[in-house]
Amino acid sequence: MQTSKAKILIVDDEDTARYAMRRALQPIAADIREAEDGRSALEFIQSFQPDVVLCDMNMPKMTGMELLKTLASIPSGQVIPPLIIAVTAYGSEKIAVEAMKAGAYDYLSKPYDIDELRLLVKKMLEQIALKRENIRLKEEMAIPAADIIGESPAIQQIHRLVHKVAPTDVTVLITGESGTGKELLARTIHRASGRADGPYITMNCAAIPKDLVESELFGHEKGAFTGAIDRRPGKFELAHRGTLFLDEIADMSLDTQAKILRVLEDKSFIRLGGKEVIHADVRLISATNKNLENEIESGAFRRDLYYRLKVIELKLPPLRQRREDIPMLANFYLNKFASRHSKPIKRIGSQAMKILYHYDWPGNIRQLIHVIEQSVVLAEGDNLTIEDLPFELQQTQESPASETIGIHKLGAASFTQMKEEVIADFERRIIAETLGQTNGNVSQAARLLQMKRQFLQTKMKKLGIEGALFRK
Repeated sequence: MQTSKAKILIVDDEDTARYAMRRALQPIAADIREAEDGRSALEFIQSFQPDVVLCDMNMPKMTGMELLKTLASIPSGQVIPPLIIAVTAYGSEKIAVEAMKAGAYDYLSKPYDIDELRLLVKKMLEQIALKRENIRLKEEMAIPAADIIGESPAIQQIHRLVHKVAPTDVTVLITGESGTGKELLARTIHRASGRADGPYITMNCAAIPKDLVESELFGHEKGAFTGAIDRRPGKFELAHRGTLFLDEIADMSLDTQAKILRVLEDKSFIRLGGKEVIHADVRLISATNKNLENEIESGAFRRDLYYRLKVIELKLPPLRQRREDIPMLANFYLNKFASRHSKPIKRIGSQAMKILYHYDWPGNIRQLIHVIEQSVVLAEGDNLTIEDLPFELQQTQESPASETIGIHKLGAASFTQMKEEVIADFERRIIAETLGQTNGNVSQAARLLQMKRQFLQTKMKKLGIEGALFRK
């Protein structure tokens, strides 16, 4: 927990008492203020907004008990209530109980032990940090975000599976190339689950040094290893009663994989360097861009963990295999970034859209998002044109339909599936080119293609082509 930014207010009418407490707490807090009575403390609380207040109960002008009652009477929203430790004289248990009833979080009797004081304050700061993390995540979850956008058959199947899987607590394995939206899909599942009000914790296993992964997952006690200067809860502990999303799960060591398997089976673990068994009610969602079956054959991934993670597998297709979703995605992010950067852009020009449509997108949706934002920033008119696109996209040429076969690896699909994809790709390109010539006029395009207008409309709907996108 990051307690270095914590704010603490010490309230006591005795200078020496405030000084002694301040000295005791300096190693664990960055910003400590003092108040000599309840009235000045109330002003500090409203302006300084401390996280923790250590308040003596026996003071002139306004006692600690009066301060507690005054804070309780302030309407919600006018002041952020701190956690208050009531400091009482030895043998004043009755006053301590009354203080707790009035809203104090805990109490401390004088004369107190310095280690006891530090431990109590650190415990409160850890709780505050956890609450802040949960608030941050809930606020982040509340920000309107792109759902899994698309109307292609593959995405519709994903929607159907999410609808069935989200309300359960089964583990979910999300597979797909880098940039296909695996983390977004995990968030979608969490939002639609019964754990939506609980924490949503994420961890990218490939972004953390392997010798620190277990510390991040399970937490550690003070002194567990060099640099462990304090106790720290891990991701499993933070995700209690919520969802833990582990991205790039294949990048973990076999030892760590074994420990995760035990957590999934026992729903408990021990922090590094600790002895206490911690129970965690966590729904696990994992993701990888690797073929785990190949990893198992090479000895890099445990087969038993694979089957435990893969109760349900959701496969996200690469963007090049769901081209019919590109116009919808491009327009969504166009509107998003035009608003963010205060640009007057209303639409994507037909020629620019054709380039976006036919580009292979090796970086998938993540690359598309980057391209749209870059293009929006550079665009000057109210239309996004070819000239606004990155140079590498401007230089791309549409590939002949026959080249589409080359994207398939032998054995990746049946001959019938490859044939259907080639035909669909050919139809999309011909119809898109014709609509570009007719500025999106479907009737004119049907005449040029020598087919009935109704048949063309049916074909466009099936292929995810919107005539309006080609109007200048």
